[in-house]
Amino acid sequence: MSQLGDIHARMAEFTRRLKSEGAGKTTQVIQDALATAGLTSAATPPGAGQYNVAQNFVTDFMARFGFGPAGAGAPASQAEPENADLNRGKFVDGAYANAAGSRRYKVYIPSGYDGQAMPLVVMLHGCTQDPDDFARGTQMNALAEEQGFLVVYPAQESSANSSKCWNWFKSMDQQRGQGEPSLIAGITNEVIDQYGLDRKQVFVAGLSAGGAMAIIMGSTYPDLYQAVGVHSGLPYASANDLTSALSAMRGASSSSSRRGGASAKLEAIPLIVFHGDRDTTVNPSNGAGLIDDFVTRFQQTEASADKISTVVEEGKAETGHRYSRTSLHVDGRPVLAEHWLIHGAGHAWAGGSEHGSYTDAKGPDASREMLRFFSTQGAESQAL
Repeated sequence: MSQLGDIHARMAEFTRRLKSEGAGKTTQVIQDALATAGLTSAATPPGAGQYNVAQNFVTDFMARFGFGPAGAGAPASQAEPENADLNRGKFVDGAYANAAGSRRYKVYIPSGYDGQAMPLVVMLHGCTQDPDDFARGTQMNALAEEQGFLVVYPAQESSANSSKCWNWFKSMDQQRGQGEPSLIAGITNEVIDQYGLDRKQVFVAGLSAGGAMAIIMGSTYPDLYQAVGVHSGLPYASANDLTSALSAMRGASSSSSRRGGASAKLEAIPLIVFHGDRDTTVNPSNGAGLIDDFVTRFQQTEASADKISTVVEEGKAETGHRYSRTSLHVDGRPVLAEHWLIHGAGHAWAGGSEHGSYTDAKGPDASREMLRFFSTQGAESQAL
């Protein structure tokens, strides 16, 4: 019997358990079956596979019986965050379309905006998330209110991906002027033009699948974005289909050389990376791979590449996790890249709010640190 055939043959057992034991106990049975079929790792805890094929199967199956995402835990609170009083600006809807399709988005406009050329941060959510959830979890709107910048949250459609993941693993969605990169770039340009924002201070960041798409945006549109923030994501072109995506997520080598030199002609855009060393959804080696790719690109394009130096700092966030921060330097220039390896953290936005999904309140504060890094990039950068 085929792998999927064996899984479907066990649906009767799952149905019985759903009725008698509920969703919680049944999730492990489904995960075990998927592991047996070779579609996921038996060591992966329920709910950890946020955007892999196995979890999609579980989610879809459970949804048929009226249950939420299998093993995902309690849903994020929909109540207003504790710092809601800081969000005095407007959070407005928008939509953009081009030959590749259309996407909705939301823009946060801080109360201090009065037509001046403010910076822009583009935030790309992870799988199963949406702009509202991602804004609550990262608290980026409160920081926009505090520091004076606009935030745009493009929204992935379930019609484009059943789990609302950005399609970072599809070749057509890894190219400038095509697919989802063209839509995200179009949204970015539309918001810049509509609000008269500063094109020298445009940045992109994302979580998980959104992090993988953020590095795609920085790689293919270095003229549009001045720096990239990646949380729990993957290197550019580390996959080209679902099978290779699963392999990359599990930690298969994703170096530029083994990807056929995918990064050979790409610029080394300033980069800040966060990754938990207990992440069982996207292996932490992907965070290191992002930095390796940056170094490769820098060495190929910069005459001062031989002068690059590395500084490693060990620290502990006031609110919890220890971390190792690796900074890349060249004399006389801002920090080129940072890699934060957060000890004991899983697949979640560091320093995030419990009012959003896939967050870890213990810190360090990834949102604030990304903004600090972004503010240092470019000779004419202003403090965010």
